[in-house]
Amino acid sequence: MKRMNVAQKIISAHLVEGDPAKDAEIGIRIDQTLTQDATGTMAYLQFESMGVSHVKNDLAVSYVDHNTVQIGFENADDHDFLASVAKKFGIVYSKAGNGICHQLHLERFGKPGTTLLGSDSHTPTGGGIGQIAIGAGGIDIAVAMAGGAFHIPSPKVRAIRLKGRLRRGVSAKDIILKVLEKFGTKGNVGWIFEYTGPGVAALDVPSRATITNMGAELGVTTSVFPSDDVTRQFLAAQGRARDFVRVEADEGAVYDDEFTVDLSKLEPLAAAPHSPGNIVTVASMKGLKVNQVMIGSCTNSSYRDIRTVAQILKGKHVADDVEVGIACGSRQVVNMLAADGSLAVLIKAGCRILENACGFCIGAHMSPSTNAVSLRTNNRNFEGRSGTKSAQVYLVSPETAAASALAGEFVASKGTAAVPAPKKFPVDDAMFLYRETAGKGVKGAKIVRGPNIATVPKGEPLANDLKGVAAIKVGDKITTDHIMPAGARLKFRSNVPEYSKYVFEPCDPTFHDRCLKNRESGLANVIIAGESYGQGSSREHAALCPMYLGVKAVIAKSIERIHRANLINFGIVPFEFENPADYEKVEAGDTLELKGVRSAVAGDGRLVVKCAKGSFAVRTRLSGREKHLVLCGGLLASL
Repeated sequence: MKRMNVAQKIISAHLVEGDPAKDAEIGIRIDQTLTQDATGTMAYLQFESMGVSHVKNDLAVSYVDHNTVQIGFENADDHDFLASVAKKFGIVYSKAGNGICHQLHLERFGKPGTTLLGSDSHTPTGGGIGQIAIGAGGIDIAVAMAGGAFHIPSPKVRAIRLKGRLRRGVSAKDIILKVLEKFGTKGNVGWIFEYTGPGVAALDVPSRATITNMGAELGVTTSVFPSDDVTRQFLAAQGRARDFVRVEADEGAVYDDEFTVDLSKLEPLAAAPHSPGNIVTVASMKGLKVNQVMIGSCTNSSYRDIRTVAQILKGKHVADDVEVGIACGSRQVVNMLAADGSLAVLIKAGCRILENACGFCIGAHMSPSTNAVSLRTNNRNFEGRSGTKSAQVYLVSPETAAASALAGEFVASKGTAAVPAPKKFPVDDAMFLYRETAGKGVKGAKIVRGPNIATVPKGEPLANDLKGVAAIKVGDKITTDHIMPAGARLKFRSNVPEYSKYVFEPCDPTFHDRCLKNRESGLANVIIAGESYGQGSSREHAALCPMYLGVKAVIAKSIERIHRANLINFGIVPFEFENPADYEKVEAGDTLELKGVRSAVAGDGRLVVKCAKGSFAVRTRLSGREKHLVLCGGLLASL
C-alpha cells in the first residue's frame, strides 16, 4: 500500500479526472467555495449565465470584506446584488462588518480533509486546518459551484520540516518569511508546500494559517498542515467538533523535495520593499524611522495576533509621530478583545481601531504619507499597493509591528507571554445570512441589479492568423495590481467596460486608448512581459479586461499559475519565449505577425512570431481541455 502525504491523501480522495502519478493535468472535486465582494460579482454573473438553478457543491459562501467603506453607489449596488444572488442560488452571505473571508472561513466553515476553492489568492489560508484550499479566478469558482471539477497540473509536494521551538519575539510570520527567503516569489508553480516535523505541534491554528496564507506569495498551488490534535482542539473551541477529521502523513510518506527550518534559530525577519521575497533581518533595519504601523489583514488578524499586540502595548503609548491602525479579522475577534480588556488597551495606547475588513492591505484606505516607512502585518508590499507609490512598505510580524510602534523606529520585540489557545470561542453567526436555504436557494427570489452591474463579455474564437501589435512591454514580476489596480478603482469590478479604462494604469495610462484603437483597426493586441508575469492577486479582471480590449496573446519569459489559468479561461494565449533572450527583440509598438496561431495552439503549441528585428519562437503547453478553451475564445464562449 502506498504511503501518502497529506496533500496526496486529500487530492486522491477528490480525484475525478487524470492521474496524479503522471506529469499532466488532473481534475478534483470541490467541496466548498468562497468569494469576496471584489471578485464575487463577476463570479456570480458567470454562474448565472450557466443556467444552473442552485449551487451544487457542499457549501458556497459569499463574503463582503474588500469594498466596505468607499465613496459612491457602486459598492452598495454590488452588495445588494451579492445578497440577492446568495438568496436565489443557495449561497451563505456574510454581511459587511462580519469580517475578512479567510479568517471567518477558518473559524466557522473550513473542514480538514476537504477541498476549498476561492476567488481570492489567499484562500490557501484554509491549509492551516488541513484543507486543500486553492485560489482561482471567479469563473473557476462558478464552474465549481455548478458541480464541475477544478483543473490543475498534477502537483509536486515539498516537505517543509519544522524542528525546535520559536523563541520569544519570533512567530509564524518569521517562519513563512524564512521560507520565502529560501524559495522566492517565482519558480514554484506546480508545487504544494506541506509542513511537517516535530515543530508543527507547537504551532496553533492561527499561526499555521498565517504560514499557509502567505504561501500564496511563493506562487505555489497551495500550502497545507496536517489535521492533528491542535486542529481538533481549535474546532472543538469553535463548537465544530463534528467537523474534525484527522489527516496526517503516513509514516515514511515520500515527498518530491524537502527543506528544514530550525525554529529555535529563527530571528525576527521582514520583507523589504517592494516584494514579499525581499527578506532582511529586523536587526539589520534597527534605527530606521517608522511613520506608520498597520496590524491585521487576513494574514495576522486572529485573536492570538491582536491579543499579543495588546500585551506588548499594555500600559504604554505608541510614539507620537507614528500612526497605528488595527483591523481585526472578524467580529468574534473584536468581541473577545472587548471581553478581556484588550480593546481598551489598544485604544488607550493610541491605536486607531479599523473595520474588520481588508482595507489597508488593498489600498482601500489608510494610505501612508509621501515617502513614508510603513510596517504592515499583511502579505504583500508591491509598489503602490498601499495607495502611495513612494511609500516604503515592510512586512513584519505583529510582535515586530507593536515594538516598532512604541519605539518609533524599526526594532525587534523582546516578546511577551504566549497567548493560550482559547478553550471556547464566543460564537455569533448572526451576520451570516441564508444559512437555512444554503444549497437550495429561494424559489422566485429576484436578483437586484443597480447601474454598476454590467453584463459579462464573451471572447471570440481564435483566428487562424493574427496581425498584432506589442501593445505594451513590461519587465519582471509584473503583478495583477500592475495590470488591474485595486484601491480607488476596485469599485468598478462588476462593470468591465468601465474597469477596462484602468488596465495597466500604473505602468502606462494610455494603454486602454491605444488598445481600443488597435482593436478597431483589426489588429490584435499582444502583451510582452518578463519573468513571473501575473504575480499576486487572483483577480481574473487582469485577463478579462485585457480580453475586452482585444488582447489575444501574452508572450512572457514565465507566467504565474493563477494568472495563466485566467488567461486561458478568457481565450488569451499564454505564450512563453523559447529563448528568454528574444525578449530583447521586441519593443512596445512593434508590429507582430502570428501566422498559424490557431494551428499552433491546436498542435504542439510552438509558433514562430515575426517582428521588426526578425523572428523568434514561442511555445504554450496546454492540456486538451485548455486547447479547447483557447480555441473557443474562453470558457464562457465554449459553453
